[in-house]
Amino acid sequence: MNQDIPHSEQEQDLTQRRIRSYVLRQGRLTKGQEKALADLWPTFGIDYTPVTLDLINTFDRQESLKILEIGFGMGETTAIIAQSMPERDFLGVEVHTPGVGGLLKLIGEKSLSNVRIIQHDVVDVLNNMIAHASLDGVHIFFPDPWHKKRHHKRRLIQAEFVKLLCSKLKTVGYLHVATDWQEYAEWVLDILKVEPLLTNSAKDYAIKPAYRPLTKFENRGIKLGHGVWDLIFIRN
Repeated sequence: MNQDIPHSEQEQDLTQRRIRSYVLRQGRLTKGQEKALADLWPTFGIDYTPVTLDLINTFDRQESLKILEIGFGMGETTAIIAQSMPERDFLGVEVHTPGVGGLLKLIGEKSLSNVRIIQHDVVDVLNNMIAHASLDGVHIFFPDPWHKKRHHKRRLIQAEFVKLLCSKLKTVGYLHVATDWQEYAEWVLDILKVEPLLTNSAKDYAIKPAYRPLTKFENRGIKLGHGVWDLIFIRN
């Protein structure tokens, strides 16, 4: 590392060079998504700042479990889970604006009060906004499998990322990953089972828990004979 570069600039340079697990796609906002962003972001959105977030004050509830939803897509699954589990609070992190608008729209339609959203890279959010041992659970549903071998370095589930997640989970907190790509399921299982801070809740893959709804794409895939793999590990 160049010793002539100030430390803060070195960190910024490293951040910019980090391999991202996503590609930013502009996407076109619908009128409903635009309206939801304008009307509901001030209430349910949290601007990214490198300052630790007080989750109790954020949701104004002390006893509720705090669940982090990473990469919630268009928000359908997050909204269904949040509606079915009103006693829990859900912090969704997503980089794509149409997805953020989509979840905000669902928050309005379903009158949800237990969801908050940060639109930013989840690695930055975890490093700078989430306190250690503050999460009761983490959901990562259908992350991009980056199926080509040369793209495996872009996969979200990597050993160092899992260690970062473990540092934010409370003891007996859980990490739930679901994927419809078998090779990625095997990749995730291999990484999670060697992390000393995690214990598998099943022998290999878990039975889909009732709280994770079937998406229309998943349902279509099952009818075509495609598999879905759930992995649920518990923080020691």
